[in-house]
Amino acid sequence: MGRNIVIVGNGSAPPCAAAMIDASDLVIRFNDCRSFHNTGTRTDIVAVCNTGRPARAMTSSPLWQNHPAVSSASTIWCVRNGQKFRELRDDLRESHPELDDFCDDMTPDFAAFAAANGKALTVIPRDVHDRLDRDLARVGTQRYVVPSSGLLAIGYVLDEIAGPDDTIHVTGFDHQGWDGHPFDAERRLVNMLVASGRLNRLPVHAGRRCA
Repeated sequence: MGRNIVIVGNGSAPPCAAAMIDASDLVIRFNDCRSFHNTGTRTDIVAVCNTGRPARAMTSSPLWQNHPAVSSASTIWCVRNGQKFRELRDDLRESHPELDDFCDDMTPDFAAFAAANGKALTVIPRDVHDRLDRDLARVGTQRYVVPSSGLLAIGYVLDEIAGPDDTIHVTGFDHQGWDGHPFDAERRLVNMLVASGRLNRLPVHAGRRCA
């Protein structure tokens, strides 16, 4: 039998999703895990933005390090490939000079935290990022900085984690936030993946969405 994999964003999700998420086989949350409790508590993987200010804030924060979702996770995913971001640095100096530390790679700090706390660490391969850039271009998007952490994790699960018998669910994705992410295009791409059956939206119970 295949697994139920749930990718839980930090956006809005109905409370009735919590029981379904906690009963799943693999649950992925993001960064500061703001949806924790509202969408259940099971957390197997925390996917983190591992460059720039958000990464520095997490790795230096005892609140993040001791968060119950982070504590219970067996694995940390770094969604940003260091080599990819080193290559982006020069262009961003011209287009977004305010993002002076955006490409600073904090992966070694996350690796040290993972090792000290008995967790595995994975860096999502750059070819996932490259493929998503191509997919976003096909659905139509204006200039952007990088795909969101959520989309990078979805792409990685689809490409390398899920088996043919697994079912991948998503919830908590509002596709809103920092304007450096192409959220309109990401929404279109995720909707296409749902329509094709590669992704499913939670919550669903007995074939019906809960209120």
